[in-house]
Amino acid sequence: MKIAAVRAYPLSIPLRPMRPHSPWLDGMRKQIIVTLTTDDGVVGLGECFAYGAPLAVASVVEESLAPVLVGENPTEIERLVEKMERSMLLYGRRGIAIHALSGVEIALWDLAGKARGLPVHDLLGGRYTREIRAYASLLRYPGPADVAAACRHQVDAGFAAVKLHQLDVESVRVAREAVGPQVELMLDVNCPWSPREAIRMGRAFEPYRLAWFEEPVWPPEDYRGLAEVSAALETPIAAGENEGLAQGFVDIIAHRAVDILQPSMTKVGGLLEFKKICTLAQAANLSVAPHSFYFGPGLAATLHLIASTPGCLWLEFPTGELEAPLLREPIQPRHGVVPVPSGPGLGVTLNEEVLARYPYGSAPARPFILT
Repeated sequence: MKIAAVRAYPLSIPLRPMRPHSPWLDGMRKQIIVTLTTDDGVVGLGECFAYGAPLAVASVVEESLAPVLVGENPTEIERLVEKMERSMLLYGRRGIAIHALSGVEIALWDLAGKARGLPVHDLLGGRYTREIRAYASLLRYPGPADVAAACRHQVDAGFAAVKLHQLDVESVRVAREAVGPQVELMLDVNCPWSPREAIRMGRAFEPYRLAWFEEPVWPPEDYRGLAEVSAALETPIAAGENEGLAQGFVDIIAHRAVDILQPSMTKVGGLLEFKKICTLAQAANLSVAPHSFYFGPGLAATLHLIASTPGCLWLEFPTGELEAPLLREPIQPRHGVVPVPSGPGLGVTLNEEVLARYPYGSAPARPFILT
């Protein structure tokens, strides 16, 4: 079995209208699907991080990585990942280059599982858990009343944990009031503050018993400053979704900057690199809570990773619903719990109709073909 074709499909599938409305909705309509097709017609699915520059990421997949992979045995994942990393040495060890690598690497695992007739979690060491606890990851809303309504909706849907993306104390206060004392409440502020400002805000949030305070410091790679915040607060600090490859997490751990590491499957290089980061976390006695605001193969890959790995706290589950699903059978939680796909590979099937209906920007609409 050899790789015959590598393709990237930048897409623009909008989320369905939501109540309460979030100004973030328009920015969520970016996706990149990767397909690896073998000479005997088997297709592996992957997903790249897409919210920033989808056409650039897709270009790296097709112009840089495809020539490296065509003709290769897709089950030799370790060797192929190193080959791809070395080919990108001059222009990327994080960011767009690693976003592209991540989608391709996920597709390699899907192919390897299909070739062996096994789910990916079996290839990663076997199932550690059968069902994954999920928290509802909210968008950002204009005001506290919207936050309270969104929180109540997710708790009514069965989630036992909710993550906010607000920046103000009043929104956190009303969120805690809306969900009650038994529901876990997290807060991701997306890197807005200096360490001193983050400490001041973190202390203001402490009465509301956050399970973690996520990414409070700008720039996100200021791990010395983040360590100052962590030392000053009782609330656990979480970060890592903006890092790429395991080496960046070595730096986070060396600074003792966080209590919870948050690798993102479509940003760190895929499953193999994610597994390495989990090993680093375990050795440092830290927890892992994967970043996973995705709807397709990236979400499925994260499920397989968590299922095969001790020390992962929760699955982040995205709020909202795509206008047309990326998968024929979308991954859905039930009472806040998500089952792990059990079929070969990732155990999911692409909804091919979206490739022609929702091309992104100037990307030409292309049919889904096998070679």
